Amino acid sequence: MSSPLDTDGGAELARAALTLARRFAAGATLWCLAPEWPEHGRHLAVEFVHPVVVGKRALPAVSITGTDPVAELRSAALAGDVLAIVAPASSVVAVEAARRAPAWGLTTVWLGAGPRPGAGADHLIWIDGTGPARHDGSLVLRYHVLWELTHVCFEHPGLLADPAACDDGMCLTCTDEGRPAEVATLLGGGLVAARTARGVETVDVTLVGPVEPGDLVLVHAGTAIERLEGSDG
Repeated sequence: MSSPLDTDGGAELARAALTLARRFAAGATLWCLAPEWPEHGRHLAVEFVHPVVVGKRALPAVSITGTDPVAELRSAALAGDVLAIVAPASSVVAVEAARRAPAWGLTTVWLGAGPRPGAGADHLIWIDGTGPARHDGSLVLRYHVLWELTHVCFEHPGLLADPAACDDGMCLTCTDEGRPAEVATLLGGGLVAARTARGVETVDVTLVGPVEPGDLVLVHAGTAIERLEGSDG
């Protein structure tokens, strides 16, 4: 079993922990999704919400266990929250949640084993190979280390300010890029209400043709400029 503190794995764990600490400091909730491995989703949530070490803070974490996890996340998660996925790359639900997370304003941390997922995640903590990672403790070890490193970050308050945070929606970098959005409501006249990382926005979808609630589009300057692949609600 490879160590999570090998050069690449340790660096990614440290980056993910710093992101988690910054999000928690800003009031985030950690949503834990493990469709094929529900025991890991529950364990991960308990790891963060239960202060097993004296002096460590309890952090808000919820395990998603409903019959429609994507719909549950859509209704419950808020922009700025974190989605932690513990699943193989073959998980259809995990891939769909990861695709939609940017439109909901969620940061994603994906822990898994085997072939790597094609869907993007902000932090990928992965065990390469074909071993029984679900049962051999290697996944548990990694999210234990993630919890510990997150609390190490809390011990250094100067690390907790997010340098990438935009102020008042005036970030020139963000306004110059297309942003993912999920269509929420059809307003008529080529306009829709769409959920983005900034909240619900009115978006002109004339350029991309007819859309339905749940479709994912790329938005620039209030206009949908591209329908994202696989967008079918």
